[in-house]
Amino acid sequence: MRPEVKAWLTEIRHELHEVPELSGEERGTAASIANLLQTCSPDQVLTGIGGHGIAAIFDSGQSGPTVAIRCELDGLPIQELSDIPYVSRYPGKGHLCGHDGHMAMVLGVAFGLSETRPKSGRVVLIYQPAEETGQGAAAFRADPQFAQIAPDYVFSLHNLPGLELGKVELCTGPTNCASRGMQIVLTGKTSHAAAPQDGVSPAEALSKLMPALAKLGQGGNLDEDYALVTVTHASLGAATFGVAPGQAELWVTLRTVSDNRMSRLIEDAEALVNQISADEGLSVTISYQDVFEACQNDTEAAEILSKACKSQSVVCNLTSAPQRFSEDFGQFGKGAKSAMFWLGAGVEQPQLHNPDYDFPDALIPVGSDVFLAAIDQVLGLRA
Repeated sequence: MRPEVKAWLTEIRHELHEVPELSGEERGTAASIANLLQTCSPDQVLTGIGGHGIAAIFDSGQSGPTVAIRCELDGLPIQELSDIPYVSRYPGKGHLCGHDGHMAMVLGVAFGLSETRPKSGRVVLIYQPAEETGQGAAAFRADPQFAQIAPDYVFSLHNLPGLELGKVELCTGPTNCASRGMQIVLTGKTSHAAAPQDGVSPAEALSKLMPALAKLGQGGNLDEDYALVTVTHASLGAATFGVAPGQAELWVTLRTVSDNRMSRLIEDAEALVNQISADEGLSVTISYQDVFEACQNDTEAAEILSKACKSQSVVCNLTSAPQRFSEDFGQFGKGAKSAMFWLGAGVEQPQLHNPDYDFPDALIPVGSDVFLAAIDQVLGLRA
């Protein structure tokens, strides 16, 4: 990538970082991206896909497969804590997962395609909304406009703190865990704090459920039986000294390598909640948020990415271990050969979703060049 192109993409990344929008609210981000894509002369730009999603199509005019490159539009509902000059201007919102960098990389692919079109088939650059809630990919695929895309291959990446800057990890088979947020509401009966015996308090049930649920999934090896239950939030009654509580709420995240293991974990967790609630004389409601299915890398698609890394002199470590964090990218694998790689953001880089996380600009040309090399393998690029 030429220095002036990298500088342009870095400036765009910083501008995107300043104005993060949450899942389902990416209207301004999508409009900016659509305008920038038009400067790269795609044959068609589709907008409003599955919400605020975008697809830029570069058509060779010749028969051949359709190769899609996917990135994400949304930020996080987290207050950024940073002294960088391009810190988020929106209180309580931040690009603290690196989606601003992913968008810049795919713009780099668009710029490359503006100079070297595919020899055959089509390239579709996908900007997906609402990845952070697990709803965006499914909504994107369900949109009637998706029929105009219908990719044969879909590639994606995610930056990965803890991995050496610019190095790649890649695997076949399971790549990202299934996860979901389990919201438990326990309802009893309030009473005066001087007469707690006249009420039904959920305090005992709450105190039992937190450790008991955690014991259902204690992590361990990332194999077929892996399960992790993490307590993320708990509340009991109102903040007052005069009332014995009548309601409690508990949030836990369930995480497994496979969807089958997730089904068993849900069954065990619900049985436990219902039993303890009944023992304490409470009614209970259970609901789920942020539902992510497990992701799988197709073997052929992963091999294409491996060769693309090698062609760009990017160190690629093949691994059999999936990532614990979740992704909705697996939805694209339901109708195409799909694969995601993890691009090292640096060993000392703050973790994703931390309030001081900032995507490393040095990764922009690395991601763009690997994607272009993958496209070249499948479709060929004109000199």
